[in-house]
Amino acid sequence: MRILVVDDEEHLRRMMRLTLEASGYAVSEAGDGDEALKLFGDGSRFDATLLDQRMPGMDGLEVLRRMKLQRADACAIMVTAYGTIELAVDAMKLGATDFIRKPMVPDTLRHAVAAAVAKRSGGLGALATHLEDAPEIPGSSGQVRPREIWVTNGFFFRPLDVEPGTTRPNTEHRFVVRRGTETAATEVVVTIEPKATAQVSKQARRDLNPDGAFWREQAQTALLNHLWSEARLPDAGRLVISRVTGTMLDVASSWNKD
Repeated sequence: MRILVVDDEEHLRRMMRLTLEASGYAVSEAGDGDEALKLFGDGSRFDATLLDQRMPGMDGLEVLRRMKLQRADACAIMVTAYGTIELAVDAMKLGATDFIRKPMVPDTLRHAVAAAVAKRSGGLGALATHLEDAPEIPGSSGQVRPREIWVTNGFFFRPLDVEPGTTRPNTEHRFVVRRGTETAATEVVVTIEPKATAQVSKQARRDLNPDGAFWREQAQTALLNHLWSEARLPDAGRLVISRVTGTMLDVASSWNKD
């Protein structure tokens, strides 16, 4: 497998190259967007590209856009110390496979590259978007929905549907999370605290069911933010939403899906 590492910081390129070479990859380096595009060519030489977002001259998103024009199935992993979830979403819309936050530990890098390469080749199996391909989680109280997988820092996750007849608190939202190409899956529970739902109801002047679509989306965002900022699973597989943000209130005021 051949990987192209694009970053204007030489010491970071060297760290990524050594990490990936130790895992058996053949690695080429580029220090800016122009050099990256010259090495990339038509994309046939590389199985994946690690692409720094902020570089002098051409930034990473523009390099990604041009790579995709050359080869639509180009596998690119965006790398940045300055990114936000919004930037990650923009990169995904352009076709990025994953989004890694600097500084990353070698384990995060290895998992992200392995998952990206496997995803491009169709080798993820249980991470496919079909329900019948989803991993079974021992003790899980839900079923995986056949929907698109979110991915960041080498993690994949999907919401879980509640099995018929299952009793659970209506303030809990459950997800299945897997890292890289690992076969083990973990169930993560995101709990909505009553004070959060009360604050939204008061300030948005409308009641939104904690088990409904609005809070399900907030739970998904909370998990995505955690995986993005921490690059690890939540402690004991649980997250709690207790604080309400201005953005959350703006969305609640115009929400029409519950």
